[in-house]
Amino acid sequence: MILKDSELMTITGGSITATFINAIVKGLELLIELGKSLGSSFRRITSGATCGIK
Repeated sequence: MILKDSELMTITGGSITATFINAIVKGLELLIELGKSLGSSFRRITSGATCGIK
């Protein structure tokens, strides 16, 4: 299908939606929480503040 120039000028779309932004924010929040958890675990292991298994 070949479109004319006037038809190409009327094509809209490709904008960033609120759903897309929300998904990005949720992904970043997940990465931040993962980093906090790993950092806390690493700190506890290196400082010897872990509970022993009985």
